[in-house]
Amino acid sequence: MRPGKIKAELSRLSTQTKLMPLRYKDELSRLSTQTDKRVCETSKLMPLRDKALFLCFLVMFLLTPGLAQAVRLKDIASVKGVRTNQLVGYGLVVGLNGTGDGSQASFTSQGLVNMLENMGIHVNRDGVKVKNVAGVMITAKMPAFIKPGQMIDVVLSSMGDCTSLQGGTLVAVPLKGLDGKVYAMAQGPVSIGGFEDTGLAVGAGQKRHATVARIPNGATVEKSVPISFLGKEKLTLSLDVADFTTTFRMVNAIDNVLGGPYATALDGATVDVKVPEKYHSNEVAFLAMLENLQIIPDGPARVVLDERTGTVVMGENVRISKLALSHGNLSLQVKGLAGGLVPIEEGGVSLGEIVRALNSIGVAPRDLIAIFQSIKASGSLQAELEII
Repeated sequence: MRPGKIKAELSRLSTQTKLMPLRYKDELSRLSTQTDKRVCETSKLMPLRDKALFLCFLVMFLLTPGLAQAVRLKDIASVKGVRTNQLVGYGLVVGLNGTGDGSQASFTSQGLVNMLENMGIHVNRDGVKVKNVAGVMITAKMPAFIKPGQMIDVVLSSMGDCTSLQGGTLVAVPLKGLDGKVYAMAQGPVSIGGFEDTGLAVGAGQKRHATVARIPNGATVEKSVPISFLGKEKLTLSLDVADFTTTFRMVNAIDNVLGGPYATALDGATVDVKVPEKYHSNEVAFLAMLENLQIIPDGPARVVLDERTGTVVMGENVRISKLALSHGNLSLQVKGLAGGLVPIEEGGVSLGEIVRALNSIGVAPRDLIAIFQSIKASGSLQAELEII
């Protein structure tokens, strides 16, 4: 083969090689589009009952015992004294487009007159009739360690017959704590958020709750709540969910990392920790070390049922003893023999196995809830049953 032909052949092969990834990419894109369409079509055709059963299977898979993992101490416990404080106040939203309080809300007119009197403007109380003012209750949460000058969000809720707070502005108002002291000042334009459906379908219209609004960064902190850990000889940790096993594991983890008996469990949710000498005057570093300890949380076996949606959520330790039940045309037996409908192990079978057996024959989620309630009433369900 001549050198010219060899060069031309190499050039052709090089061009084909460069085009191959693009062809593969186009083919993959085409297949992906077809797959997405088929998934969407399948989702539309899937009955609501099957979707609920699929959700139940997914929850059971996520809660299998093999997936239990350690979490950080900060995610399951808090330090005593570190807390959020609630603030509250009453104010007026002005500038509304005829959607404010009417004559029935006398406290709004009285508040408006008082505000004008404080500004040196004298008005006749009986002659004040406006529709662009609304009286609102203002609430806010002041996080721990926040300092004067920092901003926090506020929520406004109408107290009268106002129909909408859209477009209004909150006049400056003090926010007080439960001790009656002023901790922040709120003011600014309100935002009701949400969206508005302008379609022509049945039920189209306003979808937002127009009598509740927010002001992001709408309050300035004027006074902080003093919190200090300097000089403390011990700190107290409180579990979010009380459990003796989790408390015991937390004590062991703290003692192991500190190399001594520094932690003491006071009850099923409270642990006192002595501050080692090397951390005196440096308690923040001590807390930073503690809150990143890895703990495996534990808790009682629990089954949560939502009758409105048919959702069933269960933990990993839920077990069922031997039983036989009949529900409508359905009959089920759990026994220790090898030929039983649901295989049994020492100490009882899991509720997940019962659910899988019932789902395999098409039992609806609401029927599952009725069955669980009956099993609990018979004493065969070794778990708490909570209905929400």
